[in-house]
This record gives sequence, structure tokens and C-alpha cells, in this order.
Amino acid sequence: MSESISFRPHHFLCALGFQGKGYSDDFTANMARIVDRLRGPDGAGVEIEVTFQADHICAPCPLRRGQSCETAPKIAGLDHRHAQALGLRDGARLTWGAARARIRDAVPPGALNSLCAGCSWLDAGMCESALRALHDEAQP
Repeated sequence: MSESISFRPHHFLCALGFQGKGYSDDFTANMARIVDRLRGPDGAGVEIEVTFQADHICAPCPLRRGQSCETAPKIAGLDHRHAQALGLRDGARLTWGAARARIRDAVPPGALNSLCAGCSWLDAGMCESALRALHDEAQP
């Protein structure tokens, strides 16, 4: 198995809904590399380690402050809600395929308004669209 990726809890939904937009060119390019790996032919097997600090996605973010964020209280709230909803704990490891199954099982369409409250990307609708598509994939 190739190198694992570290994700904050809320980044599981961010990765699911990513559509090529971000906080800066460097952030967007980094996020695209990570998401392309997850969406690739071996993506379901990519191992992800849960962290409550800055992760691989945060690395080039202009809001990053060391292992934290300029908007730390908001991010901590997002991470707490996502960790609860998805049953994630610090240091846990799971594959992207298992993460997608957890998202599908634990987050119904329409739940992002409360789960992602305060996220500046929520109104763009990208994550809700991706969540609905994930649920549609599971339909016979």
C-alpha cells in the first residue's frame, strides 16, 4: 500500500465534494493532487489517518498557522461534528473506500446544512451535490 494521507475529520466531506476551487492556487493544486489520487483506479484502497491538527490538505493553505488555523474555533467545530457523525477518532486509520461507505451510511442528503454550518463553501452546493451522487451510486 502506498503512503497514507492525513485528514482532519471535516476534510472527508471536502474531498468528496471538491471541484477544483480553493483558497489559493497552491491550495487548489495540492487538493487536486490528493483528490485525484482518491478518485483514481486504486483510490478506494488509499489509507487515511485521522488528525485534529493541520493535515495534508492544510499544508499550503494561506489560513494555516503552524499545526492550527487562523479560523481555529470554526475548524474545531466542523471537525467535532464530522468526527461524531462519521465515528472518527484521532489517529484512526481507514481506507478511502471505507470512508465513503461511512459517509453514505451516516450522512443523508440534506444533512450538510447542520453538519457543515459555518463553512464558507457550503452555499456553493458542491458537497451536497457530491453527497447526493454518493447516495445515488448505492441505489440498485
